[in-house]
Amino acid sequence: MKNKLLEIKNLTKTYHQLKSSTNAIDNVSFDIYDKEFVAIVGPSGCGKSTILSILAGIEEKSGGELKFNKSNIQLAYMLQKDSLFPWRNILDNCLIGLEVTNTLNEKSKNYVLNLLNTYGLSDFIYKYPDNLSGGMRQRVALIRTLAINPDILLLDEATSALDFQSRLAISDDIYRIIKNEGKAAIMVTHDINQAISMADRVIVLTKRPALVKSIYEINLTNKSTPLENRKCIEFNDYYDKIWRDLDVNI
Repeated sequence: MKNKLLEIKNLTKTYHQLKSSTNAIDNVSFDIYDKEFVAIVGPSGCGKSTILSILAGIEEKSGGELKFNKSNIQLAYMLQKDSLFPWRNILDNCLIGLEVTNTLNEKSKNYVLNLLNTYGLSDFIYKYPDNLSGGMRQRVALIRTLAINPDILLLDEATSALDFQSRLAISDDIYRIIKNEGKAAIMVTHDINQAISMADRVIVLTKRPALVKSIYEINLTNKSTPLENRKCIEFNDYYDKIWRDLDVNI
């Protein structure tokens, strides 16, 4: 039986201006399970990133309930851009979260060093961000996000700043690292192909105010890496269904 980490129930968000208000999210409900990769897709401006901001504590919800089924649960947010500090080397960039949370010690530093070694960055530990390609910088950003050993990763268009070829490669990297480390992830993306190829479930939202239009369990024959998953016989069928759901709401 799958272990449920997070229950999101009837989540709402309203932005209030001086003479008006905008309802961004309207009664959104879904669950997140241990080690599960969930993708959220929807029309531009429908509130996908707002959901992540609320989960990360950046924004306050207007209503609904967030129920975490684990004590001291940790969430970590990976933004669209890598946001690496150019004056800090790769190792020091990856240690920022530990410094901020006052959890930097020999054990946690060794955990980060092991991640860097395991995922092909051992030769770049003392290099600076300008020496790395865009894809490698995103890999560093992911390791920085993993450094605090979170239970759930929040990925906000984490590959959108890359060209198409790099996006395919880093999607494989992100998927492999998250699955290897046994983490749950919630990814917001505009890319239906990326969502299907990476996610265990895809949640489709309507236009603003966002409602859950549909949820798809992604069951692919011989499921493998995101790049290989695009070749699965069921892939186009999922794409057509999700595209129709989105097209109705544009």
